Amino acid sequence: MCLAVPMKIVERGEDLGVVELDGVRREVSLQLQPEARLGDFVLVHAGYAIGLVDAAEAEETLSLLREMAMLEGAAGEA
Repeated sequence: MCLAVPMKIVERGEDLGVVELDGVRREVSLQLQPEARLGDFVLVHAGYAIGLVDAAEAEETLSLLREMAMLEGAAGEA
């Protein structure tokens, strides 16, 4: 299964940017999303920003991913 995670652009260069999620930063290619700006949320997959998402959609997706992680952790403890 492939998963793209919404992350916020915190630094922007010409073709590369730094994105952040929960304090974790990663350098990603922005070549597929040249219109992405500082503060935008992008979908990150395998080191590439593959799409733009609005902040509300990003937060909803991240909330669901966090909930899934908590449930998985609880299932592992049982």
